[in-house]
Amino acid sequence: MNTILNNLPKEAKDKHIENKKYFDKLKKKTPKNLDYVMQDLHDAEFKKMNCLKCANCCKTTGPLFTDADIDRVSKYLRQKPQQFIEQYLRIDEDRDYVLQSVPCTFLDNENACMIYDVRPKACREFPHTDRKKFQQITDLTLKNVAICPAAFNIVEEMKKKLPL
Repeated sequence: MNTILNNLPKEAKDKHIENKKYFDKLKKKTPKNLDYVMQDLHDAEFKKMNCLKCANCCKTTGPLFTDADIDRVSKYLRQKPQQFIEQYLRIDEDRDYVLQSVPCTFLDNENACMIYDVRPKACREFPHTDRKKFQQITDLTLKNVAICPAAFNIVEEMKKKLPL
C-alpha cells in the first residue's frame, strides 16, 4: 500500500490533463447510464480496497463539518457544540468548519476512525464516486484521485467502460 500511496500523486498528476479532458466531454455529453456505471465501478473497487490499510484521506485532508455533523459528533463526545468547535475545528477560507489540523484527530494508530459511527457526512461519502449526477462533481474527483487509490482506479475503469 505504501508504494501505491507514494506513486499516487505523480500518477494522478500524469493523468490530470487526460482526466480533465475526459470529464469536460462527460459534462457535455453525459451518458444516460452514468450513475449506474459509477455505482457498479464504485462497488467493485471497494470490494477489493481495504480503507483501513490506506486511510490516506484521513492522513492528508480534513472533512468539512456541517452543523448537523457538529451536533452529532459533539453529542457523541459528550461536549457542547461550541466546546467541540473550539477544541477541534477552525473556519476555512470558504467559511466552512474544518479540522484544525491533519492528520485527522480522530484517526487512531491502526487507521481506524474513533468516531466512525457518527463521522461527518463528507467522510461517509468519500471519495464520492458513487454519487448521483457524478458529472457535477468532476472537479472534486480530479482532486480525490490524487488522494485515494480507489478513486484513481475507479476513474481509470470509467474511461475504459465509458469511452467518450
